[in-house]
Amino acid sequence: MIRLWLVQITSILRMEMRKTFFARRGLWVYLLALAPVVLFAAHSATAPRRQARLARFAAEHPVSKWALLMLRLDMTREQVLKKLGPPYAAQTQIYGGHRGQTVRHDRYYYTDGEVEQILTFVDERLTRINRVEAESLSNDSTILATIFQFYYLRLAVFFGCVGIFTNLFRGEMVDKSLHFYLLTPMRREVLLIGKFLAGLIATVVIFTSGTALQLLAMLWQFRGPALTEYLHGPGWGHIEAYLGVTALACAGYGSVFLAAGLIWRNPIIPAAVVLIWESANVFVPLALKKLSVIYYLQSLCPVVAEPENDMSLPLRLLLSATEPPAVGFALSGILALILILLVIAALRARKLEINYSAE
Repeated sequence: MIRLWLVQITSILRMEMRKTFFARRGLWVYLLALAPVVLFAAHSATAPRRQARLARFAAEHPVSKWALLMLRLDMTREQVLKKLGPPYAAQTQIYGGHRGQTVRHDRYYYTDGEVEQILTFVDERLTRINRVEAESLSNDSTILATIFQFYYLRLAVFFGCVGIFTNLFRGEMVDKSLHFYLLTPMRREVLLIGKFLAGLIATVVIFTSGTALQLLAMLWQFRGPALTEYLHGPGWGHIEAYLGVTALACAGYGSVFLAAGLIWRNPIIPAAVVLIWESANVFVPLALKKLSVIYYLQSLCPVVAEPENDMSLPLRLLLSATEPPAVGFALSGILALILILLVIAALRARKLEINYSAE
């Protein structure tokens, strides 16, 4: 009996994966997975040129790092020029002020070859200092963590699973082809497992490939000791964690939308409800957080995505107030959630009846 089930599951996998990977209407899933890769590739291509440009400007207009650090707001322009010398670039703008008066804004650009500092003067007084740090693996790792947790997991993988898993049953009902499966001497649970594995393999291949390409694009600009130190330190652990979290996200959201495609005729409504619930996860009590997929996924990410610096203090405290669960608890929690949803989907599949005139 088990051998028969394995043969049936293998047959389902073969047919479903062909439809999933090569379906024209599913090409947008590849775009979701590859969008961040384009951003990181563009960043890796331009960052070395930016650093070379700053090094050239520093050679033409030398300034010490210590002198840049000693700048203070409310210094006059003459004091700054006396301390730093002429900038490598400058911009001047004149704005109309109160009662016909004009206000002059000057922007001076300085660099020591690694860090760029932009000084803004308003009527001869230094009012703002913008410091643009040099590219580093630490900064880029934080950027990757932010994109991964707030775009890739919450939007790309989420909507990719909506498109693939809801169509495993609901799409065939719309196409009026599901009855070919149901007429075969096959248990509904076996059909469910076969379709789930097909969707899981497809989404894992697509989105873990996107994650791997993001990591490769991020690391491409770094060579030599910095890259070696990163890989021999936390680097390989981070790579494994990102790929593992991506695969778990595909399994978690896949089980949600496989069940949704069996229970509801229109899966758009449950998808919208789940999206709102996952987005509002940071604001709900801890007991309710455990009913979401993103709660467990974020705790397994290797780098914490910090709230934006320009957020208000109460909101920053709210977003960072909850302690993430331990790795073992997070893994067991998301696996239990997947198992529960698959059991619910199997119970629904047992009672599944086809009436195309009602679909």
